[in-house]
Amino acid sequence: MLNMFEVNETNKMIEQELLDVRTITMGISLLDCCDSDLKAVNEKIYNKITTVAKNLVSVGKEIEKDFAIPIVNKRISVTPIAMVGAAACKTPDDFVTIAQTLDRAAKEVGVNFIGGYSALVSKGMTTADKNLICSIPKLWPVQTVSAVL
Repeated sequence: MLNMFEVNETNKMIEQELLDVRTITMGISLLDCCDSDLKAVNEKIYNKITTVAKNLVSVGKEIEKDFAIPIVNKRISVTPIAMVGAAACKTPDDFVTIAQTLDRAAKEVGVNFIGGYSALVSKGMTTADKNLICSIPKLWPVQTVSAVL
């Protein structure tokens, strides 16, 4: 049970020491979005994220209101995309379409960040991993390929 001292300490931390919750993150497995058809992969990814995370931001705002502590970022983390797109993505440009789908889904649900445009390469690199890594420079106007590889 909380006592007045703890309540006052918490208020002090919020008001004077600017206590906040830095981030809440929803993890979403996209393994069930795997398909050999790139269009189907993109549709499944978009539908899954926008369905599962549709209330993430509003729930975060409710938590902020209930506890009077700001939550700075609302984020989503997904399965490494090299795994999800492996069957459908034959070129780096194919992976770019998935990046665009992730961005569109993130904007739809209102999150600050969506993570998982990645590949697990610590024990070697598959063709899909290489294609994803090679797609990264295509995502931004200013890029340095050597920094990515």
